[in-house]
Amino acid sequence: MKLYYAPNTCSLASHIVLRELGLPFDLVKVDIRAKRTSDGRDYLSINPKGYVAALELDGGDVVTEGAAIVQYLADLRPERGLAPAAGTMARVRLQEWLAFITSELHGGMGPLFNPSLPDDARVLFREKLSRRFDYLQGILAVQDYVMGDTFSVADAYLFTVLGWCDYVGIDIARWPALPVFVARVGDRPTVQAALRAEAGEEAVEVV
Repeated sequence: MKLYYAPNTCSLASHIVLRELGLPFDLVKVDIRAKRTSDGRDYLSINPKGYVAALELDGGDVVTEGAAIVQYLADLRPERGLAPAAGTMARVRLQEWLAFITSELHGGMGPLFNPSLPDDARVLFREKLSRRFDYLQGILAVQDYVMGDTFSVADAYLFTVLGWCDYVGIDIARWPALPVFVARVGDRPTVQAALRAEAGEEAVEVV
């Protein structure tokens, strides 16, 4: 498999999950603005949407959208417990979390990266995110991970998105459970390895 990624983007979640599962993969960096891969290919020929992540399977199929990628990967090695079994209510709860992170947090934070966003709009987006962080505070104040006591693919995604808060001027210390969660996930060896690889501090071709 090949994971197409860009540093400091949502593709980190898929990268973490690959390492958590111990799956072999190639890591291919993408220049999002130029739409070129590090090996010189036109990224739009791989993912016409133009953004990461994209997972190219050994048979040639390409899976896009992080929430789909991490579930696909988790189902390859269900014994690792990163996602409940398909068809169970627990899996529905995981899908609820992935949808929430995608739409309310990832989608809500995206506009704040736009330097031309008017200040009044910026205030509105931050206020909405604050309400979502209030909800997260209530959950993570009483349990280690979003699904309970067990790390899941949703935690990899949430860790990734919360990592952007400094870039958009949100201090998550206002919600004490959030920096504790970030530190807990960040201490996982697989997360540290993924971050080092994306920073170019270790070989990234095959895990």
